[in-house]
Amino acid sequence: MPNFGLQTQREWIKTFLRLGGCVLGGGPLINALADVSSTHQDAEGGRFIVLGKGRSPQYSISELVKQTFEASGGMSRFISRGDVVAVKPNISWARTPDLAATTNPEVLKTVIELCFDAGAKQVKIVDHTIHDPRRCFALTGAGKVAKETGAELIYPRSSLVRRMKVGGKRVDVWPVLRPLVEADKIINIPIAKHHSLSSLTLGMKNWIGGVGGRRWALHQDIHQSIVDLARFFNPSITLIDAIRIMTSNGPSGGSLKYVVTNKRESPVSLFPGPGGGSSNQ
Repeated sequence: MPNFGLQTQREWIKTFLRLGGCVLGGGPLINALADVSSTHQDAEGGRFIVLGKGRSPQYSISELVKQTFEASGGMSRFISRGDVVAVKPNISWARTPDLAATTNPEVLKTVIELCFDAGAKQVKIVDHTIHDPRRCFALTGAGKVAKETGAELIYPRSSLVRRMKVGGKRVDVWPVLRPLVEADKIINIPIAKHHSLSSLTLGMKNWIGGVGGRRWALHQDIHQSIVDLARFFNPSITLIDAIRIMTSNGPSGGSLKYVVTNKRESPVSLFPGPGGGSSNQ
């Protein structure tokens, strides 16, 4: 894959959205470039983006994640021996992985294994779920991942939430999940998908699941809210799961419960589909 050189963030997002079966990592500046990845380097901001894409329909998700981290300098670049690591996937919805509403469990599992390989003392899976936590853990596969890897799956409860100074323009003081702020390192593992408010959710929107309180209020000014939260949590690295991408009805997915009939085909073909375009289904 070519080195894309210096591109704007908007250009990179456009490139990213044209691809499927990929993961996207970002963090401090690096020089490594793997065969499966493209690198964007921002010399002024000291940031990087590595894009890993499966080369065939039979590609290994685990190997894709591993090679993307290798191109990012290896997990040991971000995790030190003895660290307590909090990983923040999106497991907020009681949805199975094929619906692409939550972080792919194989992506999550591989990241956790890489953390332990790098010497992490403990890894915690943290998310303030919207649906019932037990159902979310079971259906998203996070519960199984925790058992297979030895990671601690945090059950969200009021005793784990503490009001803290976020210091943002929109979010000043807010209840925050303690396992995130008490960890030595944080890894953000969101899933790329459609969102009804922001159209697209990539990395920052995932931090809504890192807080408690009246989370609906954060949606009143969602763009500034997620910037405030992202600056506060400041993860060591973000890995965006784009193995499957939900293109409509996000963030949870589901059916619009529509059926449409018409004597002529053309009006039905112009009926607005779930994503706001037209659909002839």
